[in-house]
Amino acid sequence: MTVRRPANPSGAARLPPAIWALGFVSLLMDISSEMIHSLLPVFLVAGLGASALAVGLIEGAAEATALIVKVFSGALSDYWGRRKPLAVLGYGLGALAKPLFALAASSGLVLTARLIDRVGKGIRGAPRDALVADIAPPAVRGAAFGLRQSLDTVGAFVGPLLAVGLMLAWANDFRAVFWAAVIPAFLAVALLLFGVREPKREGAAAPVNPIRRAQLRRLSGAYWWVVGVGAVFALARFSEAFLILRAQQGGVPIAATPLVLVAMNLVYALAAYPFGRLSDRASHRSLLALGLAVLIAADLALACSDHWAWVWAGVALWGLHLGITQGLLATMVADAAPDDLRGTAYGVFNLVSGIAILVASVLAGLLWDTFGAPLTFLAGAGFCVLALAAIALAPRPPAPVRRTTL
Repeated sequence: MTVRRPANPSGAARLPPAIWALGFVSLLMDISSEMIHSLLPVFLVAGLGASALAVGLIEGAAEATALIVKVFSGALSDYWGRRKPLAVLGYGLGALAKPLFALAASSGLVLTARLIDRVGKGIRGAPRDALVADIAPPAVRGAAFGLRQSLDTVGAFVGPLLAVGLMLAWANDFRAVFWAAVIPAFLAVALLLFGVREPKREGAAAPVNPIRRAQLRRLSGAYWWVVGVGAVFALARFSEAFLILRAQQGGVPIAATPLVLVAMNLVYALAAYPFGRLSDRASHRSLLALGLAVLIAADLALACSDHWAWVWAGVALWGLHLGITQGLLATMVADAAPDDLRGTAYGVFNLVSGIAILVASVLAGLLWDTFGAPLTFLAGAGFCVLALAAIALAPRPPAPVRRTTL
């Protein structure tokens, strides 16, 4: 879908302070989460004796839970007309879940902790994205999403770096690192509480159930096209946990496995904001196709060999794919949805993507256990080729709805 706006060479200077604050909230929570998640696949397999299928089930169920919960939190934020309280609740749940990882003695408790953590993510995700769209001027909306995603991703590589340092300092003590991860999580909640003011919605109408059929009919064909694209992308990209397992196959020491996510998220962070700004004036369909082409290259590199050169090339390309596509998809949802249904629109988008992610992660785990890593990544590349063909051959979506300012 092509959406063009006036060029804005100084977009970063015009971003409201609340966008920066939301970005740093994401940064702190991602430091906490990635300190844990960068070690979790190895902790499950080497520490608790879980299989690759179990890793895929846990990761798929956790991520799908987060995305499914976004439907209800997004709709509630539209009905209530408030975004920030739900975001605070979601970040608070994420912080409260962190100690459970340090206490886990079985994969069952790890699954419980992941589900609670991801419920928190699900509650905060759609209201937070809707809050970004509410605060950012339309002419710099792509830059706003790109900046938030970039800061979020800075946290996603700082967290694994801290995990590596602490694992080396504490002689591979997983649980001590998990306890340390609690600190930035609670700092994120405090910054959101005191550093972000939600804009008032002037002239808002009486609350209406946003998931009634009459309301959902207001979501345009352009929006449903974006939902379909998001689902296809989710099928083509399974959990990053399999990147960590691939690196370990190549001989990366346990303490150094978080460096996989450091490399991926460093590239992601560097790419997200520039591509976010580019999306304000470039063809969205072309950027989606570019993102898929990069993911195909990543899958082929990871399938080719577990030698460190191939693994790191694949990991870097994976991060570039995320930088090109993730902020872009969020921007496309905001552009295609009415303002007063924005939270619901993000929720439905993430519900469909969540189901696709669950299917992709479970399938990846089955392929890994049955046929090995190379076929798993080749299957991912095959899904990418199908997605690329679908985007190239699909009819151009209808124009986005015209929005009114609240």
